[in-house]
Amino acid sequence: MALGLDPDSGILESIGAYLGSGGFVMPVLVVCAVVLWYAIGARWALLQRGSRKNVRVLIKRYADGRAKAPDGIVDQAIVRGMQVCAQPRAHLRRYLDEAFGDFDGQLKQHAPVITAIVSIAPLLGLLGTVAGMIETFRSLGDMSLFSQGGGIAAGIATALFTTQMGLVVAVPGVIVKFFLDRRQQQLELDLAQIKDLLISRFDPEADHRHVPAAPATAQG
Repeated sequence: MALGLDPDSGILESIGAYLGSGGFVMPVLVVCAVVLWYAIGARWALLQRGSRKNVRVLIKRYADGRAKAPDGIVDQAIVRGMQVCAQPRAHLRRYLDEAFGDFDGQLKQHAPVITAIVSIAPLLGLLGTVAGMIETFRSLGDMSLFSQGGGIAAGIATALFTTQMGLVVAVPGVIVKFFLDRRQQQLELDLAQIKDLLISRFDPEADHRHVPAAPATAQG
């Protein structure tokens, strides 16, 4: 009986019985699962790089007018950066930081929701199990469990369903979250490289400008 489902019953009946056996925590875990996978899908769609070409190659293609329409964060960032650099500006990096602010927010979107759900889902499952165990041992007072099929073992098994459900929600979410966070880190590196390459291309003197030295402190 995988995941507590009865193979002798229909699929819908088995799922309904499984969800009903978890008590008040099970509906909350179902909602968490729905929100989690919605957030994962939305975050996956947002973290699209676009072209797989090297950033340096893409900048050259866009500068030469040979690139395709932008369809990802890196492509869009290059187009926006080229627009910023089209006009001569002092302190170009500051303008690029402002122009790329939307991308920084996009990279982090939905991440707190995913982190929160994969963290609390096992705890919710444990809460449901504790509540079920309390109810199981409370019923020993009038021996009501012995009148049901399975006795105490069935009551304990039912109480453990919420822990099982909590892990089913959390473990896949943790795995997918790892890959999404890796993709976010790579995109952040790409955006930083775009800024550096655009500055070196359109403002080559930026890194060599004289920075006034701090005034010397008086010697006592």
